[in-house]
Amino acid sequence: MVMPDFQQIMFPQLEMLADEEIHTVRELHEPLADHFSLTQDERQEMLPSKTQSRFRNRVQWSKIYLQRAGLLENVRRGYFQITDRGKEVLSSGIEKIDLSFLTQFPEYNEWRTSKRTKKVDENKTGSNSDDLSVQTPEEALETAMTQIVDDLASEILEQVKVMPPFDFERLVLDLMVSMGYGGAKDAASLTRGGADEGIDGIINEDQLGLDIVYLQAKRWKAQVGRPEIQKFVGALHGKQARKGVFMSTSTFSKEAVDYVESLFDPKVILIDGQRLAELMIEFNVGVSAGDTFTIKRIDTDYFNND
Repeated sequence: MVMPDFQQIMFPQLEMLADEEIHTVRELHEPLADHFSLTQDERQEMLPSKTQSRFRNRVQWSKIYLQRAGLLENVRRGYFQITDRGKEVLSSGIEKIDLSFLTQFPEYNEWRTSKRTKKVDENKTGSNSDDLSVQTPEEALETAMTQIVDDLASEILEQVKVMPPFDFERLVLDLMVSMGYGGAKDAASLTRGGADEGIDGIINEDQLGLDIVYLQAKRWKAQVGRPEIQKFVGALHGKQARKGVFMSTSTFSKEAVDYVESLFDPKVILIDGQRLAELMIEFNVGVSAGDTFTIKRIDTDYFNND
């Protein structure tokens, strides 16, 4: 089954609380996952930030919305139970609870139309690229961040494609160093023009140069095919090298990818233009930090009176 959004979780979550006992969100995770017949992979699927499982995040926000509508109430820190209103909703014979249903409750409307929440709702309504109304706030934020990163990667790649060849080779070297290869810029160097023999850069992974990574950088528009990769592999054999990285601003043909996957020695890694731009963003090469937003969560230890 497709993982439910947080609205789809509302009704079965409220049903599970019909026993009028006091519960925690953690107690509901597995029963709700069983209710939706989620696989183990779906239960463990993480948000892109890797800070929380996607399903757990949705269960948590389902609980928050039910609470804002007065269907649940906190008993003490981390513990809650169904309210009389929640029991009335279940006894009414409905089979679905969503955001539209919750608008009948004044507490929910007051919360939804507060200044901050209203701004979020307006942003949801104005988006046609994704149905943000079924996303939790963290998911909506990460959707927006993904779009920002994708747009930035496209801009970076356009800039890289018009760089002079030597500058592109320098960029590739800077990126490898930023990723931790060689440890320092003085451990990396470009080969002399006209004498590279198919090698554009060299990175010594240890001080004595016993372990070396050889680089090839192609600022191409056309797809890189198997013949070019074979030339690079031939150059690696000539150096008796065991490691090589081939970066291009374009893409690699299927034949080129299949050929590299068949190699055992030397080991060759292919990095296309899209991946190159993503790595530049990740390791802060050619980019600078813009606005920073910090998401704060409740410090449960602070409020722990047990």
